Amino acid sequence: MSADALPATALPRAARGSPGLLGRVARTIHLAWPATALVAAIVLAWEFYAQFSGIKPTILPAPSRVLAQIIENRQALVDNAIPTLIATLSGFTLSVASAFLSSVLVDFVRPLRRALFPVFIISQTLPLVAIAPLVVLWFGFGLLPKILLVALVTFFPMMVALVQGYDSTEKDMEWLLRSMGASRAQVFLKARLPSAIPFFFTGLRISITYAVVGAIFAEYAGAANGLGIYMLSAKNNFRPDLVLAAVFCSALLTLILFGGTVLIQRLATPWERVRKGGGK
Repeated sequence: MSADALPATALPRAARGSPGLLGRVARTIHLAWPATALVAAIVLAWEFYAQFSGIKPTILPAPSRVLAQIIENRQALVDNAIPTLIATLSGFTLSVASAFLSSVLVDFVRPLRRALFPVFIISQTLPLVAIAPLVVLWFGFGLLPKILLVALVTFFPMMVALVQGYDSTEKDMEWLLRSMGASRAQVFLKARLPSAIPFFFTGLRISITYAVVGAIFAEYAGAANGLGIYMLSAKNNFRPDLVLAAVFCSALLTLILFGGTVLIQRLATPWERVRKGGGK
């Protein structure tokens, strides 16, 4: 039977051609509508309760009131979101670099894993609310303490993801490379490091969601500006609408950064789309 006689669904994806812009938009809508519907239902229920339950706006403002404050104070929110974004990206960059170097070190020197992992685990049990003021006290009110706190919060998930990725390498592949005379560094570069790529991006997506929270906590402890300071000022002035407006901005910032990591993964691993799509 010729390829022309086969139904379109029987052909490989590559043979059927790309779905086109409309197809991609339709697929995105199909994937996003459950979450969108759930969020819309929660917001509508919140609006209905705030408007008709008699609760005071100083206790629970309606979403419409929060949206009005976002529009009215958009410039102040943007001005405070920029320092938070800078601290987040700087700390996250330091975290990724440190996690990668540490993971390579413990992969080559196995006894270090048993020595360092308990220390890393202990570092994650330290309450950020207690650590943040100390870091600000030690390093001042500038950018450095925020970078360090973001790195502290996001380092461990990245480290664990990379180490697990190295350990997921197929043993047969390592034995084959060693039988061909490959050095340990060559085995790492040709087998262990590529095996860790999916784990790396998983850790990246998890860690980026904590990064903004770490930066805001650092600003709470002491800073001149930022979303954390904006929330603290609004709370002290009994303005929950402004607090929620800043919370919405921080959530939006987190979603944008998360989407950026997904986009980077799609660009860096195009073969994953082919594998999931069943193409060749």
